[in-house]
Amino acid sequence: MAENTTPEEEAPKKKGKLKLIIMLVVILILAIGLSVAGTLWFLNGSLPGMGSDETAENAEPEFIPSNYTDLEDALVTSLRAEGRQRYAQVYLSFEAKDPQALEAVELHMPLLRSELTMLLSNTDFTELRRPEGRQALAERMSERVNQVLEQEQEPTIERVLFRNFVVQ
Repeated sequence: MAENTTPEEEAPKKKGKLKLIIMLVVILILAIGLSVAGTLWFLNGSLPGMGSDETAENAEPEFIPSNYTDLEDALVTSLRAEGRQRYAQVYLSFEAKDPQALEAVELHMPLLRSELTMLLSNTDFTELRRPEGRQALAERMSERVNQVLEQEQEPTIERVLFRNFVVQ
């Protein structure tokens, strides 16, 4: 004898399966949502839109473009060398984030020019033939310029740049 099922018996089985499928889909969506939220929270420290905007602004430093001014005339001086007379001719530029620092450089240019000429003339010729030596000279020049500007209670520069550099 074959058992006949009536449509009334199939309906509860279909309703039970449909409820099970809907619950599994809801649980799956919740699990995915919680996973994404947890990942964002661990990576950023907070969920988007839930933290204050001040932390986002403080996280990225504001970009400040550099300003430049040139030393109009070249620094020309003799160099220390063994046995021969050597010369250096250097054209300089000054870089600063604060435009007031460049105004201070212009104001104190005679003093800065004297200090930089003395620094260059006390540099060894063989040192200036190497890129590392020229880089070291640029750093010493930046330090000297900043020392002078600090003595005059002015804002400091970022660095000294060589526009042209000749030694012979």
